[in-house]
Amino acid sequence: MRCPNCNGKDIGKIGTQNYYCWTCFIEMTVVNNELAVHQIEADGSLSSLNDLFSEDELRLQ
Repeated sequence: MRCPNCNGKDIGKIGTQNYYCWTCFIEMTVVNNELAVHQIEADGSLSSLNDLFSEDELRLQ
């Protein structure tokens, strides 16, 4: 698995379907074989970054 944002391979699993990129610090959730990408805000909330990626980039191979 590679990060759709930085193409890095330094991905950690933080939940059953949740992953974290240690290179660019974004959280990813797998939903129906597609990634939902979020930025973690200072207050701990998540902001969606899905609009920055195409459907092909978010689809798991």
